[in-house]
Amino acid sequence: MDECIINSPLGYTKIVGDLNGITRISVLNTEEKITDIIPEALEDCVQQLNEYFEGVRQQFNFKINPKGTDFQKRVWQELLHIPFGKTTTYLDLSKQLGDVKAIRAVANANGKNPIWIVVPCHRVIGSDGSLTGYAGGLHRKQWLLEHESPYKQQTLF
Repeated sequence: MDECIINSPLGYTKIVGDLNGITRISVLNTEEKITDIIPEALEDCVQQLNEYFEGVRQQFNFKINPKGTDFQKRVWQELLHIPFGKTTTYLDLSKQLGDVKAIRAVANANGKNPIWIVVPCHRVIGSDGSLTGYAGGLHRKQWLLEHESPYKQQTLF
């Protein structure tokens, strides 16, 4: 597995993957040394993340290969269907997966998402519209949602 550290507006970001796809993107709460030479298998991911943060990319098209249970992978796959600039709730996500009673399991799988931003777990909010738990911290979730806000996108151009 290759890995690298880049800097983002939300902190140092660790990317792990190989030619089979990206397995992990995580934001770190510590200062790290930025990688000087990005491994070839990670170059596309780094470029696309930078474009996302610059406000010129709304979708990612590099290969991902997250590690998890079959259920977690189903939840993460469903997260990929939430459009840029939109949100859904844990309840709606549970309904889309076919089991409204699985809301806690869905929330748990959402919290274990290993591919930050690209698998957009930040787009899932509480049924009352509140920003609920986020592994990267609620301040980062709020930043990401504001970054993706349709209003903001309209004012950029």
